[in-house]
Amino acid sequence: MLSPLAMLYGSGIYLRNYLYKNGILQSAKFDLPIISVGNLTVGGTGKTPHVEFLVRHLRQYLKVATLSRGYKRSLPGFLVVHPQHSAKQVGDEPIQFKRKFPDIMVAVSEDRVFAIPKMLMIDDELKVVVLDDAFQHRALSPGLNILLTEYGYPFFKDYLLPAGRLREHRSGVSRADVIIASKCPIKFTEADRKEFLGQLKPEPHQAVYFSYFVYGTPYHLFDGMNRLVLNKEIDVLLISAVARPEYLVDYLEMSTKSVLNMEYADHHLFTKPDIGRLFETFEKMDGENKIIITTEKDAVRLYLHQEFIHKHQLPVYVLPVEVVFHFNEDQKFQKYIEQFLLDFKI
Repeated sequence: MLSPLAMLYGSGIYLRNYLYKNGILQSAKFDLPIISVGNLTVGGTGKTPHVEFLVRHLRQYLKVATLSRGYKRSLPGFLVVHPQHSAKQVGDEPIQFKRKFPDIMVAVSEDRVFAIPKMLMIDDELKVVVLDDAFQHRALSPGLNILLTEYGYPFFKDYLLPAGRLREHRSGVSRADVIIASKCPIKFTEADRKEFLGQLKPEPHQAVYFSYFVYGTPYHLFDGMNRLVLNKEIDVLLISAVARPEYLVDYLEMSTKSVLNMEYADHHLFTKPDIGRLFETFEKMDGENKIIITTEKDAVRLYLHQEFIHKHQLPVYVLPVEVVFHFNEDQKFQKYIEQFLLDFKI
């Protein structure tokens, strides 16, 4: 029933991409190396942990910055994010980046072409910029385009909005230099790789990697030193507002006694009634060893309700996550990025 709307939406996207492809609309290019991390779908591929993987590696030897749109933020225009900002002001992912990597510049702007010169004016020693969720931002042409697709829900089995979750036609994959199949199962074989590649059909110039998530030890929302090892005696109330939380739920169900999931739409800004329901639901849960767990991205939005959480002594713990590449290809991926930077003579 939604196919006609998808066709209409797709026509507009096709026209826009056609104008850029044929030079009628121009994409800005910079001498500064720019790495874009994005996807073809409307979420759920794990962009944030992959951006963090890049930052964690690059910041060891280069001055790196991140640039995001700052989805659903209240403060408009170009902004350099500071730890004192809130998720409501600058968006959840940018404030997460800043609090995790306080030594790097984190900026937000609706206009990335305008933002990059501003960032260089602030710090002329900046060597590389990582763009978060910019695959469809055609006004800027990055030096390296990294496209993520969720292994269990690949773009080549999906459809255009609103019939599916694709932001643009599947053919948009041709712009990618690197394709990462994310959220792969931990047990992943060479046969699984070959089967996926057979369906993906990457072009000769495209490098393909397979990644999965490794969850760390949960830490308290207000005290990072207060950590709790999960075990089969713990009952968990999960509050999550991320796209496709199944991967996370599966992990918690394997690691704890039980999981009750309070699920909201991606990037949902928790309201006072939401936190009230969280408290009521937690109070009604059985079990002596019960805790509340949330994701790192949700934590920065829950932090807005710190007074209520403190007052009612809610045991909210944050579950950290990192990206690992299958077939021990972490270093291979890093070498690929380093070669890209060498081509810019960084």
